[in-house]
Formats: sequence, structure tokens, C-alpha cells
Amino acid sequence: MVPPGSIVRATWLALLHPRRLLPILAVCAPLVAAQARWSRDRFAVPLAVLMCLAFVSVAPVAYRVLFPDGLDFSHGAVRVVLYVLTGFGVVLSVGAGVPKVLGMGYTFLTERTSLAVSVAMFLVGGWGLGRDVGFEQRLARLKAEAERAQLLALRAHLEPHFLFNTLNAIAEWCRVDGEVAERAVLELSTMLRSMLDGVTAPLWPLEKELGLVRMLFDLHLLRDKELFQLAVAVPSPVPAVQVPPMSVLTLAENAVKHGPGAGHRGRIDLEVTHDAKALTVRLENPGGFTGKREGGSGLPTLERQLQVTYGARARLWVDGTPEGRTRATLVLPTGEPT
Repeated sequence: MVPPGSIVRATWLALLHPRRLLPILAVCAPLVAAQARWSRDRFAVPLAVLMCLAFVSVAPVAYRVLFPDGLDFSHGAVRVVLYVLTGFGVVLSVGAGVPKVLGMGYTFLTERTSLAVSVAMFLVGGWGLGRDVGFEQRLARLKAEAERAQLLALRAHLEPHFLFNTLNAIAEWCRVDGEVAERAVLELSTMLRSMLDGVTAPLWPLEKELGLVRMLFDLHLLRDKELFQLAVAVPSPVPAVQVPPMSVLTLAENAVKHGPGAGHRGRIDLEVTHDAKALTVRLENPGGFTGKREGGSGLPTLERQLQVTYGARARLWVDGTPEGRTRATLVLPTGEPT
């Protein structure tokens, strides 16, 4: 269940959207004008404004706190009674209590019939606005869950692809070097156990992600120790931040595949930097950058994963370096995901 404080903040922010704010003003402005036209007290207009503010700030919030999943009677009529009592309490406190304290004379909105109409407007308006905000936010959650489900399906497609390629390599090593094959099987089993932990997790520790990356590099170097040289620059201790599972691993796979795996021998550089605002991961591999490759699924999947997790706050780009190498840069915010 969403904490009440979060519901209050989210509801107030949603009410500021023009498609809700303009109708609210269209209702409140005539009420304030009528109060000014047919009232004889100098505090009449400020009172009308106060009544409108009380309605807008309390009515939809009260509905959403009492009925966070929509109007239902699973608890009997208790919540409905509480909602009605809230309406009466707010309207009578502002519309009857404040004028009495200030010693005000007759005003249009504090007349008994007007107060009864105000209570009705509080209940119906709060229900309408709160219900609309709730529907919108539930729809946003469902959309995010659908995106995550799609990502899981894409991961389920990508991980067997990596597994089959590695098993084919192990089968070849069994014929030429049994010791290397045995070590590869042990490395692969450890790696797969870690990957399975991350299949459904939205985030996991950076340290775990970097361990997975190191296992990937070790697997490639088992067969050919001269395939590439590895240079790692990671703060010690590893920053205690959370990252999307297999995010850096995807960049590492690409670095090997399109660098040493494509015949470009040389050094792979992994650099991690961290400050109060962002975590930055850079991976460089030998071989010039030739532009985005058509048909690839690794980077598009990672981009979708970042969008679902962080919205527009994460960045990923691939470019070339002056030395004729390819560089992938991943920047993740260190605050809470969206």
C-alpha cells in the first residue's frame, strides 16, 4: 500500500496539471465572483478563496487516502462515512466556524443552503478529481510493469544466446584442452548463478555487476590469454550504489565482440567514477567506431531498461576516440529510480 504522505504529494502535484487546474479555476472563479456580488462583509472574498483552497487541497486527497485503489465497500461503509464526515467538517469549519470567529455578517457562501451545496460539491468534486488522479497513476504503474515484463522477455531471449555460444566454445575446448574446458564450466556455472539472481531484480549492487563483468572477461581469456589486455580503474572500495542488472555486462559483451572478437587485438579499458550526483562507467575497446549497427539487440534492450528504471535521467552513448578506438559511456543517477 502506498504511504499516505506519498499519496498527498502525488495528488497535489497532479492537480496542478492544466487539464485539472483549468476546470478547477472555472468552477472557483464564479463562486468567488458571486460571493463578491451578493455579500456585504469585507472579508467575504478572502473567505470564498479560503473555501475554494480548502476544497481543492483536501477533497481529492481525502478520497485518495481513504480509497487508494478506488471506491469499494470491502470495509463496509466505514470509509464512506469518514469521507462524508470529512466533507462536513471542512465545509462547516471554514464556512461557518471562520465567519463566527471573525464576527462576519451575511455572505452568499455562508448561507445555510449554500453551505449544503458546498458540502455536496466537496464530496462529488473530491470523488471526481481523486478518481481521475488515481486512474492516471495506476495507468502509469501498469505501463511501467508492462515495460518491465517486456524487458524480462528480451533478457530471456538474450541470455540463452550467450549461454549457447559459450557452451559451443566449451565443447571445442573439450577436444583440444580438457583443463581449460573444466575451468570454463566452473566459471560459467558461477556466472549463470549470478545472472539468474538478476533476471527479475530491477537493481542490484554495482559490486555484483562488476564481478559478473570480470567473469565474462575471464571466460574469454581462458581460451586465448593474448586475446586482449584488460585495464580496470575502479574506486576501492567499490561504490555502494545500485545499478540495473546486466547493464555493464552488456557493454562488456559488446566490447569483446566488436573489438578483440572481430580481430582487433589490443587493450580493453574499464573505468568507473562516482560522485554525489552520478555513477559513470566507460568501456573502451580496440577497433574504430563505425556507427550504430543494425539488427543488434543488446544496446536497444539496455536503453529500454534504463528508460523504464530512470526515465530521462540516465544516459548511454557510444562514440569513437581520437586514437581510433570505440568508447561506450553509461551515466546513471545515484538517487532513487523513477
